[in-house]
Amino acid sequence: MFGHRADGHLIKEIDPIIALTPYLMPMRCDAQVFSDYKLDFEKLARYIVAKADEGYKITFMEIIIAAYVRTVSQLPELNRFIANKRLYARNQLVVSFALLQNSSDNKIAENTTKCFFDPADTIYDVADRISETIERCRKEDADNSTMKIAKLLLRPILANIVVSFARLTDRYGILPRYILNASPFHTSMFITNLASIGMPAVQHHIYNFGTCSQFISIGSVERTTQVDAKGNVTRKRLLPLGLVCDERIAEGAMYAKMLALMGKILNDPEQLETPPAKVYYDEGHEYHLPKPKHRIFKKKESDPQNA
Repeated sequence: MFGHRADGHLIKEIDPIIALTPYLMPMRCDAQVFSDYKLDFEKLARYIVAKADEGYKITFMEIIIAAYVRTVSQLPELNRFIANKRLYARNQLVVSFALLQNSSDNKIAENTTKCFFDPADTIYDVADRISETIERCRKEDADNSTMKIAKLLLRPILANIVVSFARLTDRYGILPRYILNASPFHTSMFITNLASIGMPAVQHHIYNFGTCSQFISIGSVERTTQVDAKGNVTRKRLLPLGLVCDERIAEGAMYAKMLALMGKILNDPEQLETPPAKVYYDEGHEYHLPKPKHRIFKKKESDPQNA
């Protein structure tokens, strides 16, 4: 309340135009900017195979999230959000995503979770954090805080009361910490891997409830032809992304920097193997870092028989 929130710090130095936009566009659905992006599937696939040969299991989604984490470490303004028409710097770097749960009766069951990151994380750290989260939440009997709250709201009357209370308290920054931690909508970025279910990339809306400012979807591989520098027609496989951003949190030039930096990183994912030379924080506010990580995937030891 009065500009204080458990999940962010009120921005003090703000461009007058940026400060005015939440009054002109009070909801996130008013301020969504949609864009498409194509990644070089072959290059990323070769990198994943090379890492697998070294003993590391890395996925396309983990590379994209690692690229986002690295981008935020250099452009912290991207980790802002609007609440009650005021601009805040988030005090955590967190990504939400949905995943399919293991089911013994072949029914489709989903779980939604969020994963916290250190802006200095490497691709290995990101992969470890995500893998541990997925392993925990994919179990059939997994019941994280998000699912516990969802199950409590199965009755319409109770759901209306609780959601209305949550909207009101979130607006004034007094939403209980337990709900903030459980809500996948209070996140830096939401990502969905539609390629895992054979769907194309979509430009998914960002939610009015919560504080999510970016949404990325990964689609199924697209096959196309391109003309190279010598004029030869070549076949190409592309990995499509659908991006949706809240334009109120930063000027257009900042989003241009975001796309340029993420594109540079994804074109050369090896640079994610080392921490950034320097991490930048929005107005000097460092993040509330997650608990110490425990590495899951270890590099495979050499087999003496094959040495």
